[in-house]
Amino acid sequence: MDNSRSASFIPVNTSPIRPSHAPVNKHAAVKDVPVASSKPASRSLGWLGWILPLAALGLIEVSAHLGWIQARLLPPPSEVVQTLSALLEQGLLTHISASVARVFSGYAIGAGLAVLFGLFVGLSKHAEAFFEPTFQALRAIPSLAWVPLLLLWFGIDETPKITLIAIGAFFPIYLGLVSGIRNVDRKLIELGEIYGLSAPALARRIVLPAALPSLFTGLRNGLSLAWMFLVAAELIAATKGIGYLLTDGRETSRPDVVLAAIFLLALLGKLTDGLLKWLETRKLAWSDSLATRSV
Repeated sequence: MDNSRSASFIPVNTSPIRPSHAPVNKHAAVKDVPVASSKPASRSLGWLGWILPLAALGLIEVSAHLGWIQARLLPPPSEVVQTLSALLEQGLLTHISASVARVFSGYAIGAGLAVLFGLFVGLSKHAEAFFEPTFQALRAIPSLAWVPLLLLWFGIDETPKITLIAIGAFFPIYLGLVSGIRNVDRKLIELGEIYGLSAPALARRIVLPAALPSLFTGLRNGLSLAWMFLVAAELIAATKGIGYLLTDGRETSRPDVVLAAIFLLALLGKLTDGLLKWLETRKLAWSDSLATRSV
């Protein structure tokens, strides 16, 4: 075989050789890599939450018009809307503002006391041993069991109503904060002690931020219970409020009024919970969890 001819089949690399001292663009290899969106999936899927309630309302409306259900027992949504419109002309906003004021006042008192005692019990074994048995026993008392006692103590003005709502909001927030503090990683505490942080600084800079997710869960649960306890609170000789509308609708055999009051409670509860959820998202934006995972 002719060696000179076979040599012509040897591939030759004709690309220019980069000098070893030439600068290399470190970002050239990654400049076209798409960056994952930081927008949570829940924002783009928010429309899914409307399917079930709208389907249920549509089914009730159709069933009432076709006679499948008795309208006197379960009025169609169109009739409830008409009732809300009539109540609006009769001072519905007064009832709503009275209920909102009671819920916010009771919730603020209950949440403040819950955070105070939660910090005390969560950070001190002696406080836990002293308060925990009593709080667990009080937590088991039903809301309606407090009504006659509060009437005897405070009369029939606003005080027993706000007190009952505060009791309802206290325990979920207290339990959430205590649970969050107890579940703080011990290594974080030891690291703070190594850096010489005092007890107040340790609680402010390490314990509280780590317990925030559990605290917000307790705050949202406490707000939900505050709206639930509102109905029991407004049974205490109330002359205005959404709970009063429920009682009035029952006594006058007006299921449309009862459903209108239930709708208002659901709407106000959802709006206030959405506000807390928005605040939770902003305050916990630093957390690396499944809820903050982008798609």
